[in-house]
Amino acid sequence: MISNTVKSHLALLSVNIIYGANYLVAKGLMPHKIEASALVFLRIGGAGLLFIVLKTFIKETVAKRDIARLALCGFLGVAANQFFSMNGLSLTSPVDAAIIVTAMPIFTVIMSYFILKEPLTISRILGICVGGGGAVILIYLGKSGTGTGSILGNFFIFINALVFSLYLVLVKPIMSKYKPITVIGWTFLFGFLFMLPFCFSSLMRTDFTSFAPTNWTALFYVVLGPTFLAYLLNMFALKHVKPTVSSSYIYVQPAVAMILVAIVSYMIPDSLYKGDITASKLLCCGLIIIGVYLISSNRSFGKQKKTSIN
Repeated sequence: MISNTVKSHLALLSVNIIYGANYLVAKGLMPHKIEASALVFLRIGGAGLLFIVLKTFIKETVAKRDIARLALCGFLGVAANQFFSMNGLSLTSPVDAAIIVTAMPIFTVIMSYFILKEPLTISRILGICVGGGGAVILIYLGKSGTGTGSILGNFFIFINALVFSLYLVLVKPIMSKYKPITVIGWTFLFGFLFMLPFCFSSLMRTDFTSFAPTNWTALFYVVLGPTFLAYLLNMFALKHVKPTVSSSYIYVQPAVAMILVAIVSYMIPDSLYKGDITASKLLCCGLIIIGVYLISSNRSFGKQKKTSIN
């Protein structure tokens, strides 16, 4: 019999493999087959509908005083997150996007300091500087002539990671009061309403008659995989492991993205992704990993072990 802890680790591994593959799968659809904003509509609308169906089996009432926070979480964690994620990915390299997203724990710590008043240790400050520096350099590298990266696309991915980090901080108190499916159902509902006026016109311009079977398969994957299934697996895992364990699996994403990009580049001699994997990008990835390690560890220096900034 497999324990719930082992199942949780398998779930987290699956989630981040799904996310890692999504960078290349979604990139293959945009912008030639579907605009980024139209894909955002389908992701939020399709997964949101499934979550609302699941919510009908969970009878839980939300207090009126929490509606405003759920609406804000829907705007940040669903609408803005998906909008900048897909529009950024459509403009930049899957490798760049996957690496920048790994800086999310750095942004979460910064947001927690200002909003939740969580202390900043010396180790965390150093981690923010090292990891943040790696992310900034990678954004700048987007203007290089090799590969499919771009400064604007990388900046959008940066904003995506930033708003989702803020969402994680704001949703934390709500998650302690309600069941996860209740929170996700409400946030996707509000996210859909916020997204609708910005993405509906793009959906109407999409020529679905031009979709080949491979395009439909990719679209099915993007909607159900990283948008619906990944949320469910994450909910199961967080019941049995700590959030810090969950976040440590984020490094699987750039590894999967790099492997897939390398395979595509090898199999297709004139692939657009040639040049996406460079030594400088790997260095930036290393800086971000070191930064997040310093942030997530309890290490400090000398007698300042308990030092914090309040």
